[in-house]
Amino acid sequence: MPENKINETLSDVSFSSLELLPSVREGVDKAGFTFCTPIQALTLPIALKGLDVAGQAQTGTGKTAAFLLVIFQRLLENPAKQAGKNPRSLVLAPTRELALQIHKDALLLGGQTGLRFAIAYGGVDYEKQRKTLEAGVDVLIGTPGRIIDYFKQHVFNLKNIDVMVLDEADRMFDLGFIADIRYVLRRLPPLDQRQSLMFSATLSHRVLELAYEHMNEPELMKVVTENVTADHVSQSVYYPANEEKLPLLVSLLRRYDGGRFMIFTNTRAAADRVERTLNANGFHSAAISGQVPQKKRQTLLKSFHDGEMPILVATDVAARGLHIPDVSHVINFDLPQDAPDYVHRIGRTARLGAKGEAISFACENYAFHLPEIEQYIGYSIPVEHADTSELPELKRALPAAKRPNRGGRGSQRPMRGKGGGSGRNNRGRSSGTGGSGAAGSGAHGRRRRPKKAPATD
Repeated sequence: MPENKINETLSDVSFSSLELLPSVREGVDKAGFTFCTPIQALTLPIALKGLDVAGQAQTGTGKTAAFLLVIFQRLLENPAKQAGKNPRSLVLAPTRELALQIHKDALLLGGQTGLRFAIAYGGVDYEKQRKTLEAGVDVLIGTPGRIIDYFKQHVFNLKNIDVMVLDEADRMFDLGFIADIRYVLRRLPPLDQRQSLMFSATLSHRVLELAYEHMNEPELMKVVTENVTADHVSQSVYYPANEEKLPLLVSLLRRYDGGRFMIFTNTRAAADRVERTLNANGFHSAAISGQVPQKKRQTLLKSFHDGEMPILVATDVAARGLHIPDVSHVINFDLPQDAPDYVHRIGRTARLGAKGEAISFACENYAFHLPEIEQYIGYSIPVEHADTSELPELKRALPAAKRPNRGGRGSQRPMRGKGGGSGRNNRGRSSGTGGSGAAGSGAHGRRRRPKKAPATD
């Protein structure tokens, strides 16, 4: 696997020098692109010749545009002969948010090509997506699970795939999609009858093994920088006590009034608490996590993207693939538990050469992850100190809205037990302080001795 590297400098390679087809060039002009980013300058001349490429570059450096332009050029230069309604290019992404972003970019860059684009992802619009695919598609973008679902139902076949793209390949491993990826790759045309592209912010050994197995002698392209993180991100870390985190967050938001913020937490409960506290103290914000319905997530992301809402609180579901312009600050309310996630989080700011700021809270619960993060990025993050006496008093957040009871597993509907306590769902688990629920058994069916405290409702 040949390896080529380039330093992270401004590219002097113009898109006009790449001999793109007129309809492809029209999309580039519409997007306002003139010169290639470093990863585009490295990969496009090689990939446009039909060679397989594995590209590595920092988040926010234009990898999506690189593989989309290759897809458009190849499909237009080689018109379909037998594909019919079946896709000729397949792009796999690890998350719904990333798939939606790629689809949006494809519509912008490829709107003049006449190619048909479709997206398939879980959580929403099952029949609508199916009907779109049945009507015919040239470029199919989606997540592995929904793609395989439709494939097994014979909604389309993969016999005519001419360009295969695997985006954020390392994240596929992290999320446990590797078996699904191999399932799809083994059903594509032979290696010498298709072009394969792989892009990611990191290319680990296991990802490169996948490339060796399912790509045709790919060229490895790396944009080398002195830092793992984006060069234009100013980073700092505070050491607040747990109870100081929310006042410190509000203090920082007031200091940087007028900015656009992404605030990351490690759990959806923390995201919900942060959102409610911010709204109670005059900051228009919303939270997204894996539990937020897909349509609502899309609406909130659009509102943040369009500048209608200045603060987005998120778990790592939003850490990859999203291109939100002009994010001025990323705040790690909770330090991430995996060092690579730190890089991907702060990559939401300082995109495409812009400047940004990343602020992290090393609190009592997560400070022990900081040494691993600093070892991973190769340097110590500067420490900032907050005067606790100047932290603001906060207005109390409204209580969290109760989730509707839908029954079934995980339901918290109380059941009257024989001793007057309340059990948990239909398993007869004891949750009261007095009598036992149902038959008085615990989680494993063992009879518990009643406590002396009086039963409470």
